[in-house]
Amino acid sequence: MNFRKIYCIAVMALMCCTGSMFTSCDDYLDVDSYFDEIFELDSVFKRKEYLEEYINGAGKLLPNEGDLWTNAWSPYQGASDENFTSWNDSRHKAIQLMVDEVTPQSDFYNNYGTWYKGIRKANLVLERINECEDITTSDLRDFMGRCYFLRAYFYYKLVEAYGPVPIVPETAYDVDASAESMSLERETYENCINYICENFEKAYEYLPSSRTSTLVNLPTSGAALALMGRVRLIEASPWYNGNEFYADWKRSDGTNFMPQVKDESKWGTAALLAKRLIKGSEAGSFKYKLHTVERKLDTKPLPENVPDENYPNGAGGIDALRSYAFMFNGETPAYNNDEFIYMCGYSSTGGDSPAWIATPTSLGGGNGLNITYATVKAFRMEDGSDINNSPLYPTNYWEAIGGSSQSFSDYTLPSDAAKMFDKMEMRFYASVGFNHCYWSGLSYIGTEGNQTKQTVTYYANGTAAPSSDHPEDYNHTGFTCKKYIHYVEDQLKGMMKSKTFPIMRYAEVLLNYVEALNELGSNTYTDEENGITVSRDVDEMVKYFNMVRYRAGLPGITADDARDVTTMRDLIKRERRVEFFCEGRRYHDLRRWGDAIDAYNEPVTGMNIAARSTDRKAFHTETVINNTRSHRVFSYKDYFLPIPRTTMDKNPKLVQNPGW
Repeated sequence: MNFRKIYCIAVMALMCCTGSMFTSCDDYLDVDSYFDEIFELDSVFKRKEYLEEYINGAGKLLPNEGDLWTNAWSPYQGASDENFTSWNDSRHKAIQLMVDEVTPQSDFYNNYGTWYKGIRKANLVLERINECEDITTSDLRDFMGRCYFLRAYFYYKLVEAYGPVPIVPETAYDVDASAESMSLERETYENCINYICENFEKAYEYLPSSRTSTLVNLPTSGAALALMGRVRLIEASPWYNGNEFYADWKRSDGTNFMPQVKDESKWGTAALLAKRLIKGSEAGSFKYKLHTVERKLDTKPLPENVPDENYPNGAGGIDALRSYAFMFNGETPAYNNDEFIYMCGYSSTGGDSPAWIATPTSLGGGNGLNITYATVKAFRMEDGSDINNSPLYPTNYWEAIGGSSQSFSDYTLPSDAAKMFDKMEMRFYASVGFNHCYWSGLSYIGTEGNQTKQTVTYYANGTAAPSSDHPEDYNHTGFTCKKYIHYVEDQLKGMMKSKTFPIMRYAEVLLNYVEALNELGSNTYTDEENGITVSRDVDEMVKYFNMVRYRAGLPGITADDARDVTTMRDLIKRERRVEFFCEGRRYHDLRRWGDAIDAYNEPVTGMNIAARSTDRKAFHTETVINNTRSHRVFSYKDYFLPIPRTTMDKNPKLVQNPGW
């Protein structure tokens, strides 16, 4: 075997695609300088132990998607319309995208070269894995499946960020190939999506359906299938399916990068893939189901209009708050959570964690995550009604609830909290921190006083007001994200729960399925190989949508709701906004729906944090937040990130994304 030839793809082809990996053409043409690594790779592929380490090394190039705001791997959550951070600095760069400070020259979340490096590693393993002398058949299949998954996932992340990208050859170039022949043009969007899904399908064929508790972060066949369904749903969505905005964006041969003719069958493909996983789960081929916790003595009674049949036929027998909260706050370990399909770990302590930025400074946090009031208003009242026209929403919304503090599902709702926060759905209490919210911090082990059982207030003179030492560390909207914070946690001197971040949940599969069905029109689509047929079946939409609703303790939708496409589309969008609150999905949903321009151009509002505790009504009045952190500039170019200028300079066949 010509090892120089094998490595040539790593050094030359990847250089032409990524640019940022090396500093000059001389670097990548000097193949001899990498010859020592070839011999190391020769050793790697002989032994299973070393081969697995090499594959793990490729996996480590995947982003830690649980790093949402501080030192995040991407701008996705930080630049969502759900929130903004109190700082615009090197640790919180996502805000730069929101305030239009990003250019192709920016050092802005540049993962382009890293992800192609991961692709190169996956390609190399798939090309040489048969050289391994001590590998079993089952391990060989697993390793191949992991590499097909990695190749698909790296390309998926590239397309998600940058749109159409070059697809590098899976096998090596000849060593005497010219740099010109290895300089690759971007593929069309459809070709990229098809290639991603081909690799996910191969991963599905090779990977096991489950992992042991110590290997839960490794991909499974179910993860490959679920992500393939997500990718196809994105492809079917309006922004990427016949969008004339990209009519003039073409390859050198005149082919449009983005499809210009709407293809409704893409919704059928997405629906079939989602149903394939649902069918397998219901038949026992997969373990997936929505996470639930049994009802306890302190579970809040269901509202009268919520069906009390046992879940999933109603909301009976489960604790809605615990069922949702325990997935994110560390109470339910990942290996016991049948809803998590694909996941990654994230740091549960320290200044980079999702918990730290939201925790008040008095509990050792950064106090720098601001949830918009528009996001808060997306949550429903406990009877499923909209707060804008709910009989449960009081006219004297600013006044204290009064009486004794309410306790349910290990949650305390203080009596001095505003009435506007009473009788909300359980996902609200599991997710949102608000004025007069209770933070127990019971894990605190220090000796300083007043470090536990705090009622946090965001008034100008409140407990979470900025200090003279840290004048920037304050909340701008009066709302923060408590979703990733266990109720006993204290960031100052206390125990922190180990947590796992869900990249793909079964709830998303269900809502993906319902969304795809809703867009099918009068057409029927069939997957003969797997015995699946899908159509715009109202009963199917109601059944699977209501599984998510009932788990939240809310009333379900009706067949009348589902019959109207527009009504159902709005219900789906709102449900996704709440169910996947601060999980990084909203950023992508707004873009694929084509809703981002409208969403980002809405004024950012919150509570009036300039008001003092003596004027509750003034504080609890919706107020436009007008400062440099909340200011947003969004234009059509922001649907994709810019390809880094350094990469463009190295590959003359690359064309920049529109508007950049």
